[in-house]
Amino acid sequence: MKVWAVANQKGGVAKTTTTVALGGLLAGWGFRVLLVDMDPHGSMTSYFRYDPDNIDTSVYNLFQANAEKQPLRVESLICDTGTEGLSLLPASLGQATLDRQAGKLNGMGLILKGGLKQLEDEYDYVLIDCPPLLGVLLINALAACDQLIIPVQTEFLALKGLDRMTHTLKMVLKARHRPLPYLVVPSMYDQRTRAAQDSLKVLRQNYAEHLWPGVIPVDTKLRDASKSGLTPAEFAPRSRAVIAYGALLEYLLRHTGQELASAEQDT
Repeated sequence: MKVWAVANQKGGVAKTTTTVALGGLLAGWGFRVLLVDMDPHGSMTSYFRYDPDNIDTSVYNLFQANAEKQPLRVESLICDTGTEGLSLLPASLGQATLDRQAGKLNGMGLILKGGLKQLEDEYDYVLIDCPPLLGVLLINALAACDQLIIPVQTEFLALKGLDRMTHTLKMVLKARHRPLPYLVVPSMYDQRTRAAQDSLKVLRQNYAEHLWPGVIPVDTKLRDASKSGLTPAEFAPRSRAVIAYGALLEYLLRHTGQELASAEQDT
């Protein structure tokens, strides 16, 4: 089971869209996929028509059970997305209280990793939508994953957010004791604007070693897909953004040692 985290300490850079798009494509290619919403705002949970303000099971229950030293079947927290092969571990507002409740307790940074271990035989891929704030939830996601994906909107302020994210990553790596490969993904790219062109140039200069060579273009089909509750690949399979996400996914699979044929062999 591969675990990918999608993170950036700046909001509005297409984290949730990237997580859903990649997860939907993986499911469409025959992989068993779990999406995990670690963000208390619950954007990915809302995407699939669940209400993070009023939901019975969520990531919060996993942390609560650990704090109370109660056994928990993580499988019992998982919801259906309506897409074959794609499941969701949703978020709830309670997650916003976790830093205050448990931020200083020993072992709190490894709860998600322990919970996902129960699901090793159930899923091929876990994709985590991370919160922008550095805290227990983001630390858990970075501790649990073996690949980090950092979407970056191609504009000046987003580049500052990337600097913060890489600084956080360096701190986390000291505690992980194992490497964490990361890939910077230029997102929401509008080739008509000078700002986007200049930002992409800066990314290529400063992050060449970790930069995906493609871009995710601005595409209104992504917004329309979220309104429908369908993954982008289901809603608009031939859209520019979905084609770009497909290229990104193929790149990730090649560079993480996983071939597309694996899904076909398992089915």
